[in-house]
Amino acid sequence: MDFSMAIDMGRNAFWMGLMTAAPILAIGLIVGLCISLFQAVTQLQEQTLTFAPKIAAMFVAASFFIPWIANQMVGYARQMLGGVPW
Repeated sequence: MDFSMAIDMGRNAFWMGLMTAAPILAIGLIVGLCISLFQAVTQLQEQTLTFAPKIAAMFVAASFFIPWIANQMVGYARQMLGGVPW
């Protein structure tokens, strides 16, 4: 394995991690922005109001996206194990 192949494998691993985490993080970001907007409008500064709905939304998103994430990771593992010269 040469240096460019190692760099490509690292870049692919980084991209896979980013793409599998993005849907859940995006849901958390959207819910957090909506709650922050609600807090700014109502001037209600309660810490649990920001934490609990974000965690619940991310949990629901994770349970929805787990099959897709698992499929992507299995495909990536097959690609990596198939491309390594033994």
